[in-house]
Amino acid sequence: MSNSIQVSQMDIDHLALIRQSVSAFTKSCADHYDNDGLALLDIAPQIYAGAREFFRSAIIQTLDIDPQSKASFVADICANNSALIPSSSFDYILCTEVLEHTLQPFDAIEEISRLLKPEGLLFLTVPFNFRIHGPLPDCWRFTEHGLRALLKNYDILQLNELPTPGRDLMPIHYTVIAKTKKMV
Repeated sequence: MSNSIQVSQMDIDHLALIRQSVSAFTKSCADHYDNDGLALLDIAPQIYAGAREFFRSAIIQTLDIDPQSKASFVADICANNSALIPSSSFDYILCTEVLEHTLQPFDAIEEISRLLKPEGLLFLTVPFNFRIHGPLPDCWRFTEHGLRALLKNYDILQLNELPTPGRDLMPIHYTVIAKTKKMV
């Protein structure tokens, strides 16, 4: 008996669509929001193009949990990293295909909120109809309703889905632009 994992053609196709969606989303965010001097934190981009391919004017720093990543900050996004990164440090945070790998996604969103300036923007992508994948752990899949619950302290400016052809209510992927709510 073989222990090899067979990847279905659907998963191969979905991965290609997710990668295209993340690139198109990141480019669109850069086209609309990239400005000189604004601070952007790119979470876990080390093995992908990340923000640097698209954001040309913003000051980009990176965060990854992997000490080998050579990220600007090595930290767990589910923890309070105030000893490493001050609160309200970033105008934007790009978090693509990361949240499903966190053990505590509500804690991750809390830390992202702490890191964003008031009225800062979160650019977020998550898979839904996609196989378990690395880096492990791969813990979660978020529906639109789950994303709205996670982002209850944000104003959601955009929440879009990449539909699965022929399968209603089972999107492949979500993209979100959300703004931290104005402090009263």
